[in-house]
Amino acid sequence: MSMEFAIARLPRIEFGAGARHRLPRIAAGFGRRVLLVTGSRSLLEGPFWPELETGFAADGLDVIGHRISGEPSPEAIDAAVQRYRGREISVVVAIGGGSALDAGKAIAGLLLPGNPVLDHLEGVGPERPYRGPSVPLVAVPTTAGTGSEATRNAVLSRDGADGFKKSFRDERLVAQYAVVDPDFLATCPPAVIAGNGMDALTQLLESYVSKRANPFCDALALDGLARARDSLLPLYRDAGDADARAGMAYASLLSGITLAQVGLGSVHGLASPLGAFFPIPHGVVCGTLVAAATAVNIRALRQREPGHPALARYARIGRLLTGEPLPHDAEAGDALVALLDQWTHRLDLPTLDRFGITPKDHPRIVASSRGSSMKTNPIVLEDTEITEILEARQGGAR
Repeated sequence: MSMEFAIARLPRIEFGAGARHRLPRIAAGFGRRVLLVTGSRSLLEGPFWPELETGFAADGLDVIGHRISGEPSPEAIDAAVQRYRGREISVVVAIGGGSALDAGKAIAGLLLPGNPVLDHLEGVGPERPYRGPSVPLVAVPTTAGTGSEATRNAVLSRDGADGFKKSFRDERLVAQYAVVDPDFLATCPPAVIAGNGMDALTQLLESYVSKRANPFCDALALDGLARARDSLLPLYRDAGDADARAGMAYASLLSGITLAQVGLGSVHGLASPLGAFFPIPHGVVCGTLVAAATAVNIRALRQREPGHPALARYARIGRLLTGEPLPHDAEAGDALVALLDQWTHRLDLPTLDRFGITPKDHPRIVASSRGSSMKTNPIVLEDTEITEILEARQGGAR
């Protein structure tokens, strides 16, 4: 492997139980007027909001709240930008899951330029260069899965038959601070832990076998996979497990760092059209497809490129996650697929039919799957192979 690589800018990271208590002072370092971007309910109606609100007031901050319901659309971003761009916002603080963080990222990026976000959305608009500047952003994840606190892209969606799920991407959108407090995970329901946790696991796995993999990100991905191995199932069983919360928060953070640097693969290639065309949460897509996608990728590599280094990488992940020595790479790769399939069932991840997806939809999904994530998959999959991934988790009547 080449030792030449470049690492894009990262946020300053404040990690640990209780890190949220540092948030008001961090925000005050940028000025007094804060635009607080959150989800629609969970934070503001949960146990952590009163202490955060008190902390903001104690530091003399003027906090303007903005709620995002569901995944952010270009229209929602543009409306927020026009609403707040004349309010002299000093800093945007985004607290929540991936949708809230992505919305905060996009709003912060456009508050000063003021133009529509479609100007910059990949594969949708004119893709004009983003010139900035962005208002400073502080990203505070309350789930463990997307790693959005460490990335430079804001994922925006438009639902429906002609829908899309695309990124507004630029290094200037990277948060100034990522405040990662595992305590927030204590309020996550098991289904959210399952989907988000498998999203983080998938991002780490796909980063490690990416065509752009490098030694720096390899070390992070392997460490993150080990943490997910030890933490995801315990956290799913008991959100009160502080060690499991810290382990998954850390794995998710690392997954955001690695995906931002080296890209992803076939699972995320499919997640884009599935999330745009159907009401399926992103983490559920990843969790329900990762075993099938890994099986198809390994088989395609064995058939067409048996000497490809990604096969040894899949084998290394298999040994790491199973904890077994497994001397032969083929055996280790098969063990990886079996373990991922086992986790899919233990975490009760739903099949695609639960979201209205039928085999008749597969050609349209496959045709729309070859975005940026597919470009870093270790092998170019044929349409029939991508269809196999969907069929493996279709469920219901065929």
